[in-house]
Amino acid sequence: MKFSRMFIPTTKETPSDATLPSHQYLIRGGFISQSGAGLYDFLPLGKIVLDKIRAVVKDEMDRSGANEMLCSFVTPMSFWEESGRNLTMGSELLRFKDRKSGEYVLSPTNEESVVNMVKNRITSYKNLPLNLYHINTKFRDEARPRFGLMRGREFLMKDAYSFHASQECLIKEFKNMEEAYKRVYTRLGLDFRIVDADSGAIGGSGSKEFMVLANSGEDTIVICPDCDYGANIEAAIRAKKIVPNWQETTNTPIAQEKVLTQGMKTIEEVSNFLSTSQAQSIKAVMKKAVYEDKTEVVVFFVRGNDELEETKACNAVDALELVDVSEEEIKEAGLVAGYCGPFGLPEAVTFVIDEELKDEVGLVCGANEEDYHFTGTDLSTLKDAKYFDLVAVQEGDTCSCCGGKLEYTKGIEAGHIFQLGSKYSSAMDATFLDENGKAKPFEMGCYGIGVSRLVAAVIEQNHDDKGAIWTKETAPFLVDVIVSNAKKDEELEAGLKIYEDLKALGIETIIDDRTKERFGFKMSDFELIGFPYAVVVGKRLSEGFVEIIDRKTLEKEDVEVSRVTQVLFEKLKA
Repeated sequence: MKFSRMFIPTTKETPSDATLPSHQYLIRGGFISQSGAGLYDFLPLGKIVLDKIRAVVKDEMDRSGANEMLCSFVTPMSFWEESGRNLTMGSELLRFKDRKSGEYVLSPTNEESVVNMVKNRITSYKNLPLNLYHINTKFRDEARPRFGLMRGREFLMKDAYSFHASQECLIKEFKNMEEAYKRVYTRLGLDFRIVDADSGAIGGSGSKEFMVLANSGEDTIVICPDCDYGANIEAAIRAKKIVPNWQETTNTPIAQEKVLTQGMKTIEEVSNFLSTSQAQSIKAVMKKAVYEDKTEVVVFFVRGNDELEETKACNAVDALELVDVSEEEIKEAGLVAGYCGPFGLPEAVTFVIDEELKDEVGLVCGANEEDYHFTGTDLSTLKDAKYFDLVAVQEGDTCSCCGGKLEYTKGIEAGHIFQLGSKYSSAMDATFLDENGKAKPFEMGCYGIGVSRLVAAVIEQNHDDKGAIWTKETAPFLVDVIVSNAKKDEELEAGLKIYEDLKALGIETIIDDRTKERFGFKMSDFELIGFPYAVVVGKRLSEGFVEIIDRKTLEKEDVEVSRVTQVLFEKLKA
């Protein structure tokens, strides 16, 4: 391809709303253009990158044994009503009516569509397992679309759905998909981590995320440097904290006692007054849980020096979401802000205690009475209390796998795999006959890769202050032949010869043959766009040399014209 014939509208101007490097460089480098809030057009260079990533994903999915199909982008609302997700997906699900008042949605994902596709067509265990995938447009009506392709409303996604006769078969395919995803990200040249994750609105019994490591990532990942453990903070676990109770440390007999703590509403104030550590107390966090048909005030209890992880808390009470609660709502529920504890709560109040506190003794907590706290509590005396993992794992906590110290890092979610079980097949009455002739719902898995998001993720991990640095597998062109002065016939002819020779070797090459642009402008475009290598045909051509520039390191190397194609071939093969 010739630069002079290609639509590559580069610019020095950075959009005011572009805060991430990928957003800035994709716009400035002429890869994408914004057409609306969270809506982007792929320009020629961007489309090449998108297609390259798509091809890698397709290749590995085909290699895994999955079958490619294509679902309609528009889905009947009736499918979503069958599964119940018309209520749980919220406002991200874009609904509309056609001219005949039929209700439809723009698909954000396709579990329902694929279940409907397989239902009544696969009727026997003899036809299982089956894995169907497609690479198609999705739409989620994000409340705050931002960060360019990282969080747009319309995006390209690979989603796959597997059907099984047993849980054991599902787990086998889950591992097969995990290996396929590893190959995808490795081929794309990405540094990534596989982490345990929360299943969210998709549901199911287990899920893993594939995180591209980048400082700009929205997700906080908990990792152990001493082993392979990794998890999104929403699902991270740790070894139980061992905290001596304060009576033991002061040789005081353990007995529950109500003490006056007038005006002391915070963990810090009460701990200082009683000369205890914050870890020796119980913190109450009040929230309003939102359900399909009601809202209610709920209370979560964690250790005093821990923080509540809201996704875990939401799952603990099976709520759609948790929102802040007002002082008036707290009073109406019969609770006392600043003095709330698990002993003596109003019977109607739902409460959950962090599982690390189960059967703990000697802790300080609110007495559910203004100006009073309990000391010397014994949680084993609580009847019918619900325990759940509620805490946000902190840096320095102990790894439950190896005993190492956990750390935080940032990541971009680029893939997610789920063990769905029979959630959707049961809801939509999709069954098969097992070997005993008995009707059973399919065991299902689903597996997603954000194809268009990966375009941005590659840059987030590979860029400098000059522009993008594409990996070899994702670059729109591998080599940019820059003719320093295309008005000079000898330079243009030499550049074209190198260009044709590289193409003959199967190396994707573009030649910057523009006659109206200065050399400095062409170099700036090379650095901004991020082709892996440039060949500069210029001042040393009369001596029989050209210059090869490595975009990643910006190192320059003079090479004889007769050797340039061979040198580049070896570099790209390395």
